[in-house]
Amino acid sequence: MEKKISLDEHEKFLKEKIFFTETKWPHFNLIFDDLKNFSKKIKKNSTVVSLERNTLYGGISLFAPFFDKHDFISIDCISPILKKRGAYNKIKKQANVIKKKKNYQFDYRNIKLKNNLADLIIIPNLMHHIEDIDTLFRQVKAILKKGGKIYIFEPLVRELHQVPEDYFRITPYGFKSILKKINFTNFKIKFDGGPFTAVGYCWDQAIQFLPKNLRVKKKNWLNKEFLKFIELDKKYKTNKVRNKTIFPMSFSINAKLIKR
Repeated sequence: MEKKISLDEHEKFLKEKIFFTETKWPHFNLIFDDLKNFSKKIKKNSTVVSLERNTLYGGISLFAPFFDKHDFISIDCISPILKKRGAYNKIKKQANVIKKKKNYQFDYRNIKLKNNLADLIIIPNLMHHIEDIDTLFRQVKAILKKGGKIYIFEPLVRELHQVPEDYFRITPYGFKSILKKINFTNFKIKFDGGPFTAVGYCWDQAIQFLPKNLRVKKKNWLNKEFLKFIELDKKYKTNKVRNKTIFPMSFSINAKLIKR
């Protein structure tokens, strides 16, 4: 008999094996905190549409299990280039993960869902891989109900990755400006991480460019030091030199559609 996996086990696996929140990317904890809060707040059987890239994880939606009491639709926004590369994570073979497929594979420029369908649309860790942002948002607005919400999570400090399909770094205020123009309001912005964690993140990237013998040595050093970087961010939260200046690693923004 197949073991029933709990949501806590699923979340733990994602944090440890996909997002590495305990070892090098703690700012991705924000996704999990936000999505769990949304799943508690929105009504049972509400329609949630998630824009992901499921092919990279063997066709599995990472976030479907958090909305088990809702009508959850995952859109696999994979490009032909990445589809050809295939899955880079063996998540399907892991025991402690909930393998919910529940997804459609659409070009994000033409998402074939009914208008006025969704109560919530989530876009976690995807927007920097979207070349045509205006078209995506037109699709989102058509699918979303009046009064429905959009949620976006994005990292701000990232290397260029999955080249050549890494297009933009947009701040939450940039997204706010774009969304206001298409009738979104009631913006809520959250930040996570800080400059010291960013230093640790850049060290992790730099180490990958070293020869193997140096890479192992520096990686062992960083593993011991990384928690200290995180603690410094917790202790020193404000720029003491420059006003109106912050240095988050990631952010989330959500907003409500007030007019179609």
